[in-house]
Amino acid sequence: MILALAAVVAITAQRDATLVEHPDGALANGAGSAIFAGRTNSADNSVRRALVRFDLAPESSEGRLAPAPVERVSVVLTNITGSNVSPREYRLHRLLADWSEGASATSGGGGVPSGTGDATWLHTSYPGSFWMHNGAQFDGEPSARLVVQGPGVYRFEGDGLLRDVALWIREPGRNFGWILIGDESGPQTVRAFASRENPDPSLRPVLEIRYQSGP
Repeated sequence: MILALAAVVAITAQRDATLVEHPDGALANGAGSAIFAGRTNSADNSVRRALVRFDLAPESSEGRLAPAPVERVSVVLTNITGSNVSPREYRLHRLLADWSEGASATSGGGGVPSGTGDATWLHTSYPGSFWMHNGAQFDGEPSARLVVQGPGVYRFEGDGLLRDVALWIREPGRNFGWILIGDESGPQTVRAFASRENPDPSLRPVLEIRYQSGP
């Protein structure tokens, strides 16, 4: 009898950032303790979108697990928002352009003045590199959907994430990560998720790849 053993690789986010809606790209949050997605209660420029990328190079280049079939992919995010608990749909879309994280940092969703290397609503890297479209370039078809309510751990899963990771293992140069988009239909829908800079390592974004190993 041949027994198949599953192996799970957990990868912490390599970089993440919040895109703060602003007509000039003047606000950013690249290194804060949280990333934000949804819409704030501000009258103008209230949309927030989160970027997150996981480095697959150690797994794909070492060749330990990449040759085995990937069974499941999960993006694990921890919602640390305490005041907004109404159910809202959140979506992960595959990004189509590279971006940089930057050193701007704030614990809130309002952003701070953009600095060199920040990803902004207009810029892939402030001040000289731009998205093709304001608010980032991404695949219009979501890779995963999930209803988010109150604080806690949320696992985004699905065939779309599986396809994305399989693509990035084959072609590492196309791995720009995902954008997290929340409910942007009305005000006060924003959620804060722990970022890779969060002081509690157990809350940081994680990519789990479950492989089917050999006999």
